[in-house]
Amino acid sequence: MPLLVCAALLAFQGCRRSGEAPLQGYVEGEFVYVASPLQGELEVLSVERGAQVKKGDPLFTLESGSERASREEAERKVAQARSNLDDARRGQRPSEIQAIQAQLDQADAALVLSQREFERQDKLRKSGVSSAQDMDRARAARDQDRQRVSQLSATLETAQLGSRSDQIAAAEAALRAQEAALARAEWDLSQKRQDAPQTGLVFDTLYRQGDWVAAGKPVVVLLPPKNIKARVFVSQGRVGRLHPGDRARVFVDGVAEPFAGRISYISPKSEYTPPVIYSQDMREKLVFLVEISFDPRTAERLHPGQPVDVQFDF
Repeated sequence: MPLLVCAALLAFQGCRRSGEAPLQGYVEGEFVYVASPLQGELEVLSVERGAQVKKGDPLFTLESGSERASREEAERKVAQARSNLDDARRGQRPSEIQAIQAQLDQADAALVLSQREFERQDKLRKSGVSSAQDMDRARAARDQDRQRVSQLSATLETAQLGSRSDQIAAAEAALRAQEAALARAEWDLSQKRQDAPQTGLVFDTLYRQGDWVAAGKPVVVLLPPKNIKARVFVSQGRVGRLHPGDRARVFVDGVAEPFAGRISYISPKSEYTPPVIYSQDMREKLVFLVEISFDPRTAERLHPGQPVDVQFDF
């Protein structure tokens, strides 16, 4: 007899513990609004409402004529800036260097002749045949040819070295600026086509082909399975037994088996019972929002706005 009494008491306690009234809640979806940061006419809408898309699938494309022209212009400016930099580093053209070299060769030949004439006039001056004026004229011609050789040698060396370091630095800065402009133009063009950032359901499409879409306005609304959650308000008397990661069972009308989930969030702030939630005990005024997450495959079977009943496995 005592054994039967104990068994009855244990059964009563177990039923009371697991038989707590389920809490009323609803399914909530955290949507992903896909938009372009640029404006334009909706040229291609690649998806329809209700379709399933994978990450990277095309969603929509806006008209991009202006952006394509800007990219082509930026590409040409980069090519021009790169050519200017190469020219600054390389120095003068080979034909120009050859012309300077030819002038230097002529100056060397002229210096040889003027040096011989100077030596001849020096000998004649010592023998008394040549005048001082002839000697001075030969010396001046020799010195002039020497200066000419020195000048052309310096000019040739400068031509082979290329532009000054500050000019090369300026050309490099100009090239970097044009490359940055090209990167911006390519980014602008890429933003005219938007792909799915995540795998999920196309919950809605907000524009139709041919519509004008303002910058930043969402065109496609996605609902990834991992963003589907059940929300329930738990009284302050029960929330203390809940912890993130605890298991929960979510019951949906028309489905025999409950959906298994886990607590992913417990609000740190209390709030008054929403008017759509009716508590059997009017003393329980304060409630805490609790969110329940599911496996993606399980979440695909739930729909935002769907009413649910929730029981926690304490």
